[in-house]
Amino acid sequence: MKSLQALFIVFISAFSFAQNTGSVSGKLIDKDFNNEPLPFANVLVKGTATGTTSDMDGHFELQNLEVGSHIIVVSYVGYETKEIVVEVQPNKKVTLNVPLGSSSSTLDEVIIKTKTRKESETALLLDQKKAVEFKQSIGTEELSRKGVSDVATAVTKTTGISKQEGSGNIYVRGLGDRYNSTTMNGLPLPSNNPSRKNISLDLFSTDIVEYISISKTFSPINYGDFAGANIDIISKDYRGNGFFEIDLGISGNSNAISEDNFYLQDGPDKIGFYNPSQPNNPLAAYNFDTSWNTSKHGPINNKIGLKGGDSYTFKNDSRLSFFATASFDNGYKYNEGIARGSVSTQGVARKDFTFDKFAYETNTTALGNLNYKINNTNSLSFNSLFINSSSQSHEEFSGIIDIYDNASEGGGFTRRSTFDKTSIFINQLLGKHDLSEKLDVNWGVSYNMVNNVIPDRMQNTLVPVDNNNINGDLRVSDLATSDNHRFYQDLKEDEIAANIMSSYKFGEVEDETYKGKVTLGYSGRFKNVDFEATQFNFRINRNTTQPVVDRNNLDAYFNQNSLNQGLFTIETFRGPAGTPGVLNPQTYNGNQLIQAAFASLEYKFSPQFTGVFGLRGEYIFQEIEWETSLDPNGDKNDFDTFEILPSASLKYALNDKQNLRFAASKTYTLPQFKERAPFQYEEVTQVFFGNPNLYPSTDYNADLKWELFPNNDEVFSVTAFGKYIQDPINEVTIASATNDISWVNTGESAIALGGEVELRKNLFNLSDDEDLKNKISLGFNASYMHTEQDFDRNKVINETDLSVGFTNDDGNLTGASDLLLNGDISYIKEFSESKNLQATLSYNYFSDRLYAIGTNNKGNLVDKAIGTLDFTFKSNLNKNLSLGLKVRNLLDPTIERVQETQNVIVQSYTKGIDFSFSLTYKL
Repeated sequence: MKSLQALFIVFISAFSFAQNTGSVSGKLIDKDFNNEPLPFANVLVKGTATGTTSDMDGHFELQNLEVGSHIIVVSYVGYETKEIVVEVQPNKKVTLNVPLGSSSSTLDEVIIKTKTRKESETALLLDQKKAVEFKQSIGTEELSRKGVSDVATAVTKTTGISKQEGSGNIYVRGLGDRYNSTTMNGLPLPSNNPSRKNISLDLFSTDIVEYISISKTFSPINYGDFAGANIDIISKDYRGNGFFEIDLGISGNSNAISEDNFYLQDGPDKIGFYNPSQPNNPLAAYNFDTSWNTSKHGPINNKIGLKGGDSYTFKNDSRLSFFATASFDNGYKYNEGIARGSVSTQGVARKDFTFDKFAYETNTTALGNLNYKINNTNSLSFNSLFINSSSQSHEEFSGIIDIYDNASEGGGFTRRSTFDKTSIFINQLLGKHDLSEKLDVNWGVSYNMVNNVIPDRMQNTLVPVDNNNINGDLRVSDLATSDNHRFYQDLKEDEIAANIMSSYKFGEVEDETYKGKVTLGYSGRFKNVDFEATQFNFRINRNTTQPVVDRNNLDAYFNQNSLNQGLFTIETFRGPAGTPGVLNPQTYNGNQLIQAAFASLEYKFSPQFTGVFGLRGEYIFQEIEWETSLDPNGDKNDFDTFEILPSASLKYALNDKQNLRFAASKTYTLPQFKERAPFQYEEVTQVFFGNPNLYPSTDYNADLKWELFPNNDEVFSVTAFGKYIQDPINEVTIASATNDISWVNTGESAIALGGEVELRKNLFNLSDDEDLKNKISLGFNASYMHTEQDFDRNKVINETDLSVGFTNDDGNLTGASDLLLNGDISYIKEFSESKNLQATLSYNYFSDRLYAIGTNNKGNLVDKAIGTLDFTFKSNLNKNLSLGLKVRNLLDPTIERVQETQNVIVQSYTKGIDFSFSLTYKL
């Protein structure tokens, strides 16, 4: 009852607040230039922090103003400043049309500075048009229109970027995780997964994002470990009146909901913070607390989100603003299909399964930021972000475990239950200082912490008692000790990073503009990685009669009584109880230091032609030390190098609406710690291990682009690009009895050549009212690529102790699709300033792409082409309440991976259709 009363009070308060406020809107025009719209002029309520900027069409709006008399101040650099008295009435809108002309006063003119709202599509397009460097951005306005809820999906809506199914790996122009980098507000982000260099972008809710900047060409302010793209997430920076917003959602997946019995492992909680430690005395007694059995769940997804912000103005033009958001969402998924491993040259799969996979994921996000404008020339901001993500999967595989010696005729059963949790804590302090009209300093420092744990992964393997009766009774497999195990993993990563740069303008011309700018700076990263893992294997006693087991009641076998009877013993990779150091975990520890100095010169050679020339010197040191099952005695390895990285970006403005751009650079690509550590990662159908002899690649990049901006919110562009990579790194199958996968520098060189096309166009404008939109718009981008690399078996043998027998002498880059397509069509209808609806239908397609290189006369593993279709509908019913509907993966295509030459499907499943409904209430 109390909660209902509280909710009633909230709604009454919000209603009362709405009835005692009004708004001011209008249009600003340039009276000295044919009354053209004046974008990004400053509009401020005098004596307050309430303000905004006009959009690309000159429109502005100030909402939730208190009833009464206000002075509206309108200003623009180089133009007159106007003060207009308005009378705000309850629940009504005052409309102003304000012409501004150039100002003859320069000494006594009052100029009010506000920040450009870069979340809008038109503002980001203008930024792209004016920039000298290649730029592509996607803001919250476009993300909302397309129904995008996470950053990984957001970046795939831009040209030449795709996402690998099931991994979160982002490919840019055919270059995967190792070639890309991820930053937040210009500072590096840690990885949440030892398998990858970059953080999984799907961890980032778009609630925390103002816009995402994607740089496909290198700039000296970026770290040199770059060849595909740098993805920079710009966090929310709230400016304006106080607000509070509640977001509720419910969703589901068609596969999960249609499954009558949805099972997950025992133990993990529903909120995703589960993290048990390994038991005491785990070898001499059975001390595991959680069950081997499963529990049933109802697969309905939920979401709750809270947002709020406010700003306060003090004397001397200082201002303090804050923004905070917190959210929790979860999701159930179910897949069934085919999984095969180690397919021979004759097309026979050594492992041949059908599988069922039940998955449950959570994401808890909390962001807070403070922005303090000390005065008109100095500001500080602090950002703190916490993300806790968890993934719980329960997989059941039925069929041939090993065609040579384990359930060789079928009837085998392998079950794996995994809970994977990652906690990320990101802290950033940023400063901006205009020391004079010509000189400024920008700096930032960050401290990031990551903890990734896999607590108590469980795996069981059962085989037929009689191989001639594959549908008969089952017993526990005794072929390998790791067939039945429990696994504990802990990864900790700490990183301190710092950037500082200063820019000096020179060569002043009229209108307070300058021909040139010199920038000098320093950046550094100091990373420490600590990894440890312990696996408790259950060695099944072959010298005693083993009982029949029930796959749905494994607790009846794995218990203290069975241990007492000698049915099995428990041991680690070092051996059974009593072995010296038996409980010492497998470990690897890494340190990475990168320090860089950089300089750039931007110079306007003519009104049309501008160039930016940069040079970055970077020292890289990477050290790794290990003690693993592959090398129990342990060892260490390190390398250091110094890279000189030149770059250039040129822009020629053909006219007011067209630009021609060119960029070229040299960069490098580092191997990751997991790829260099001789630690064995075991999946059900595949095993991976690291190669300490791996070393960096060198990259050369070039881009040529023509772009046309027909209108403020339209663009058409064509880009050609080329990349040359020396000593490329790839995943390959090692020539051995077990066909394990490792990483090697596979050849002398690789190339990627391609072209991109982007179009944003308003198809129909259905309204004569310039203040209310009623239009249909189209977005389309396409990327075509040709990639090729050589494979050199002798090079691998000479540089490592591994042997690789490549099937072909050359091939494509892994992860590269020849063709990528993105298209969307949107309809928006505005009924009033606070009431509208918008609907978007978006399509994404990628052609066949190479997953792994074929070896020993086996064909390549190739992910087959798929297309996905999504629909989004959103409506603001009033200024407080909005509703949303999203349906994703409407076509529900079959996801397939094929081994070419032998033409065998090694993986096949469908994802199901995802649908969600949301309600947002804003106070």
